[in-house]
Amino acid sequence: MNAPEKARRLLEAKAVRPSAIRVSLLAHLLTHPVHPTADQLYQALLPEFPTLSKTSVYNTLDKLLQVQLVRLITIDEKETRYDADTAVHGHFFCKHCRNITDFAANPDYSGCKELSGHQITDSNVYLTGICKACLQNNNNKKQREEKAV
Repeated sequence: MNAPEKARRLLEAKAVRPSAIRVSLLAHLLTHPVHPTADQLYQALLPEFPTLSKTSVYNTLDKLLQVQLVRLITIDEKETRYDADTAVHGHFFCKHCRNITDFAANPDYSGCKELSGHQITDSNVYLTGICKACLQNNNNKKQREEKAV
């Protein structure tokens, strides 16, 4: 099944009218798991919808959040990102390249006495640091600088 058809079916399963913009935006998130911002989504959809407004993008994202077809990622205090993978997983944010990487995480809070009697409705695992590629690039840069001295 292609991404637009999958997006259409997901929307219909949540009783959301599958407008062209909703289908395209959700399909883009499903096929581009890079955790884009609303502005990046707007730029990606603009060629397909030349009259698209940022307000339409935000309204669509709000609707997809309401019906839990996307997750809000607030790991970076400078910008909000979106993820169509709604399964429990973690996010690693690189402070250098600003990329977000998914990783397997399934926190079990059942033995946490401080949460006994509470109902958990959402869980986010956020880690920040420097990714492997940036560390490697930085080490290579240092080695070149040392050889030049």
